[in-house]
Amino acid sequence: MAAFRAAGPLGANWVELDVRRTADGALAVHHDAHLPDGRAIVDLVAADLPASVPSLADALEACAPLGVNVEIKNSPNDVDFDADAAVVEPVVAVIAACSQPIIVSSFHWPTLDRVRAVDPAVARAGLTFDLSDPARTIERAIAAGHVALHPFDATVTHELVELVHGAGLTLNVWTVDDPARIEELAEMGVDGIVTNVPDVAARVLRG
Repeated sequence: MAAFRAAGPLGANWVELDVRRTADGALAVHHDAHLPDGRAIVDLVAADLPASVPSLADALEACAPLGVNVEIKNSPNDVDFDADAAVVEPVVAVIAACSQPIIVSSFHWPTLDRVRAVDPAVARAGLTFDLSDPARTIERAIAAGHVALHPFDATVTHELVELVHGAGLTLNVWTVDDPARIEELAEMGVDGIVTNVPDVAARVLRG
């Protein structure tokens, strides 16, 4: 769940979720490529998924009116990787039917390029883990038409915040559960904090 400055359920006003494709082209909300029993989601049809794995449409409906960061999982290291990013078209179609704010993110930036090609109006954010060259990453994000950068917490510094904001991008950090670090990031001026403890983050952000 993502905790931002405005209050909502548990203190959050945005939710972060992950989406993957099934064997029959449905959209399953699940972080890992495999279920706990070892079955790969991409090998299953939607009807075979457990009730604990909702469809993207159902998840977005449940989250409304909160904003949602939809992370498209399409890693070359995962069993469901698709170089053509066929998952994008149905994701964009589901998003188009929603009224709440939505931003689409991914570690696989070519997938975001596909989102842009399908619907340039969809807000996109590049997820990063390694920021050894922040200036170059920011340049890539701007060239790709992203509105935000979503870096790993350990890579975030005052200097990075200034660089990202100076480029006109929003900065949302993942994943931060430590209250002291949440407070530090807020003082840096980050725009959003992805956390597993939104109630804790909300208390910190309220001061």
